[in-house]
Amino acid sequence: MTNKILHSNIIGEGIPFVILHGFLGMGDNWKTLAKEFSSIGFQVHLVDQRNHGRSFWSNDFSYEFLAEDLKKYCEAYHLKEIVLLGHSMGGKTAMLFASLYPNLVSKLLVADISPRFYPVHHEVILEGLSALNFDEIKNRGDAEEVLGHYIPEMGIRQFLLKNLYWKEKDRLALRINLSVLKQEVAEIGEPLPTFATFEKDTLFLRGDRSEYIGIDDETIIVNHFPKAKIVTIANAGHWLHAENPKDFFEAVKGFVA
Repeated sequence: MTNKILHSNIIGEGIPFVILHGFLGMGDNWKTLAKEFSSIGFQVHLVDQRNHGRSFWSNDFSYEFLAEDLKKYCEAYHLKEIVLLGHSMGGKTAMLFASLYPNLVSKLLVADISPRFYPVHHEVILEGLSALNFDEIKNRGDAEEVLGHYIPEMGIRQFLLKNLYWKEKDRLALRINLSVLKQEVAEIGEPLPTFATFEKDTLFLRGDRSEYIGIDDETIIVNHFPKAKIVTIANAGHWLHAENPKDFFEAVKGFVA
């Protein structure tokens, strides 16, 4: 196990509110909403999970490791009784963390993911990212052009391009640990262990245009999270917090207030 502490951006003062991004994302994706949450009395921790954003890279990658990383983060920052929100992959980390360390979590929020198994479905995106040759790519536009051959949706391309940074003065690179994430991509779809339960207030948020949480998932959710409520965000797909931030914020605010 590594002793490294996850990178984060901390916004505001008040009750600790930790947000975990999804696969291939980073804490900064949540910056706009974090400012809104900080305005209602929260200290928001935008955490980069391992192999993502500015956090450390490791060959070890599973929800067990991600949950343990978060525990070390809470210890390092002396966080007790956090409000915990996770999206997609971050939602699975949050579910497992809350079930393992219920005394550290006062309320749990899960955005557009169920505790069940999901088959691998990121192949094309990973193929597109693997096609980025930084010997040839000199700017963001070049990178977007390459990704365009794989990913027609502009919004998804823009989301992925946030991983670009200047490694040197004239050389771009990706912040994500692409080789490990490609190798371990099946881990992302792993179900929550059958033993995992969390007895406190839990809110699941789903996009009305997303297929990640269906009718069949409701029973699975309540089995693991007996106090769960499920709220549907209108006019939103899987990236519901970005597609309809206003309704997303109001739903979260109503739950955590």
